Amino acid sequence: MSSPVRASAAATTTAAAAPAVAAPAAPGPTPAELLDFVRRAAADAELISSLPLDPEGRTWTRLDGPAGSEAWLIGWPPGTGTGWHDHGGSHGAFATAAGTLKEDSLAARLPTEGWKTLELSEGVDRERQLTAGEGRAFGRHHVHEVRNESGAEHAVSVHAYYPPLPLMRRYSRTGPVLRLEQVERPEEWQ
Repeated sequence: MSSPVRASAAATTTAAAAPAVAAPAAPGPTPAELLDFVRRAAADAELISSLPLDPEGRTWTRLDGPAGSEAWLIGWPPGTGTGWHDHGGSHGAFATAAGTLKEDSLAARLPTEGWKTLELSEGVDRERQLTAGEGRAFGRHHVHEVRNESGAEHAVSVHAYYPPLPLMRRYSRTGPVLRLEQVERPEEWQ
């Protein structure tokens, strides 16, 4: 069986500046426990209605996640999305509270370090629609993009990560080519 990705040999040293992510010292909530949390939070009408929605850009509020996890309530105006990204080695879950979100993800375990460009094999793309009340959990190596494709309706979702996000890697994608573009630190989004 062939590998689902092929790293660009010329770029092996380019991405090496991103630090390795250490495993958490103590066990925290599992992806299933985070999924339970985000589903319960997404069903909390009072919490969901407390988020101010902006017609121009995404809005977010930090929440208290279970057992030291990081959690966010996020509002998505029509046509907004995240772009391709990972969660810096954290596992997590998210659930849609209002509207519909589309998630495109890769069914391949990507190396986290030492590459700038990967060529993805056929068959690694996954797509799902998550309507209000639906959620999903994911592991430490998850790469995806999430967006609200509605032309008129806001979406709202709840997200949780453990350990709290040490960084996020942002990618661009052209056909089968995934390119590391940026590494963001928590101080850039909090």
